[in-house]
Amino acid sequence: MGSTAVGDLKGAVSGVHFSGFRLGETGQSVSEVEQHIAASKNGKQPFVIGVGGGASSGKTTVCDMIIEQLHDQRVVLVNQDSFYHNLTPEELKRVNEYNFDHPDAFDTEQLLCILKKLKHGQAVDIPKYDFKSYKNDVFPARRVNPSDVIILGGILVFHDPRVRDLMNMKIFVDADADVRLARRIRRDTVEKGRDAGMVLDQYARFVKPAFEDFILPTKKFADIIIPRGGDNPVAIDLIVQHLRTKLGQHDLCKIYPNLVVIQSTFQVVEHGLGHLPFTEKQVTTPTGSVYIGVDFCKRLCGVSIIRSGESMENALRACCKGIKIGKILIHKGGDNVQQLIYEKLPTDISDRHVLLLDPILGTGNSAVEAISLLIKKGVSEANIIFLNLISAPQGVHAVCRCFPRVKIVTSEIEMGLNDRYRVIPGMGEFGDRYFGTDEDWNPNTK
Repeated sequence: MGSTAVGDLKGAVSGVHFSGFRLGETGQSVSEVEQHIAASKNGKQPFVIGVGGGASSGKTTVCDMIIEQLHDQRVVLVNQDSFYHNLTPEELKRVNEYNFDHPDAFDTEQLLCILKKLKHGQAVDIPKYDFKSYKNDVFPARRVNPSDVIILGGILVFHDPRVRDLMNMKIFVDADADVRLARRIRRDTVEKGRDAGMVLDQYARFVKPAFEDFILPTKKFADIIIPRGGDNPVAIDLIVQHLRTKLGQHDLCKIYPNLVVIQSTFQVVEHGLGHLPFTEKQVTTPTGSVYIGVDFCKRLCGVSIIRSGESMENALRACCKGIKIGKILIHKGGDNVQQLIYEKLPTDISDRHVLLLDPILGTGNSAVEAISLLIKKGVSEANIIFLNLISAPQGVHAVCRCFPRVKIVTSEIEMGLNDRYRVIPGMGEFGDRYFGTDEDWNPNTK
């Protein structure tokens, strides 16, 4: 599988390093999952990228390089500097003692409001902060229309969890402290006409302590860490390549409302269960307390497409102990012709909701064959949820066009198929790799 795809599928657990490009070490919170569910339902929300890091680390350069390479997309840049608080008359008298690198210096509530409106497709007015009068109402606000991609840049964009939860990708631009200081001295003396001694004094009193106390700790929230900032074009190229994949997923979600793309392979089964109908259930605990919750519909089973689908059975059993699981074996012949060889399904499957398991959705032919069999057995199309880990666009099109009421839950949509009908970058023959029967696997082997 391609390096960026590995980052998604492994959840950055391994902390892989390559070409100066590093994936973060964070897991995915419930709020991120809920946010992605909502986004996939309406299919219209933009892709939000947060770019954080210390002052003069190269954030603006990274943002500009991403925007330049995404020239065929509608991209808008929102700078956290636009949301500084207006200074009071008392603060203006002691402006040299005001810490502009502290989280309290920003109007985070206004930033949140702006981001939420942009995510919901509304045009917004972004203030222009004047660093001479320290006011945001000196110049007319900048009108920003809804876009495909929103880039939020600033030193503390990852500090507030509410802002982080609105982001689809978080990038931390890392630069050596000496480099950042040298850039700051050059920028402030040349562009702002400040005295070098004043710049160093401000750095020692506010900038350096704020970086250590507030900015550096947010590095752990990043999905991607870019050493050397704008001097690392390899990392920028990888990020843009990954972004194009994600934007392609968004386009497919707009076409097919029954397609759901989540951000972690470890939550595919749990997420799929979340699309089942629930009934309210009241439970009386041993202490006599009454708890009101929800219960799955009682008629539920899994069906795995042998043999790759069997790799997902343990995850399903862990969530639903004692669940019935059927089997379907489909032989792939020459010219990608599918032939049903074997099926063993619950006798009452027509009365059940079915979770169809197959980790790879390539051409979609096996999935179409399996779903057709389930429908012949009396299962309602709307009662089938197809769970897989990696999909090719061709497979998504094939299944969604044949069965628009079947829900597909996947964690990654890759580039496409090679001439052997394997997903690329992909993972090769999943069953062989999972069960340890692959030999010298190469996805591009002819």
